[in-house]
Amino acid sequence: MPQGRPAGVPDDGLTTRERRNRPLVIVHTGEMKGKSTAAFGLALRAWHQGWPVGVFQFVKSAKWRVGEEAALRALGRLHEQTGEGGPVTWHKMGEGWSWIQRPGAEADHAADAREGWAQIRRDLAAEAYGLYVLDEFTYPMKWGWLDVDDVVATLRARPGRQHVVITGRDADPRLVEAADLVVEMTKIKHPMDAGQKGQRGIEW
Repeated sequence: MPQGRPAGVPDDGLTTRERRNRPLVIVHTGEMKGKSTAAFGLALRAWHQGWPVGVFQFVKSAKWRVGEEAALRALGRLHEQTGEGGPVTWHKMGEGWSWIQRPGAEADHAADAREGWAQIRRDLAAEAYGLYVLDEFTYPMKWGWLDVDDVVATLRARPGRQHVVITGRDADPRLVEAADLVVEMTKIKHPMDAGQKGQRGIEW
């Protein structure tokens, strides 16, 4: 396994152990697919460690049934029955939209996003989860539904040991600056460019 080689050790007064266990804000952005897929991979690792996992989906339709949701809900039930892994909570913020426009005015979607963010703020204050997956969360900020500065300030001030992973295109530069780990998914090739549609087991 590759060993991390830090470019420098900050003079922050932390021990190596304290620095290693510092909670992270992670951003998966860029034009290519795989941002949510990678975030749900982190959720599997968090579940294995016994952390409570909270998933908040912001713009995928509430009717969209994805494999990650089915798998993580099943793992949540396994935890309830056997104590293995950690608890899983899955929230969908209204209907929203991603690929398909859904009924409802923009004001309705904006209100759903604001309520979703209000719930996340409450959960962060209560230290409810070890890992938060804020799926497609860059869009409510991009569309002006949420105040980016408020999001950044809340994430920076979160108590305890709570990791947060945010997915979506066009991450705001202020969010990127505040994050500890930022990945940009860049397209090299995609089968849809050759006319192939999304398929079961790959896209959902």
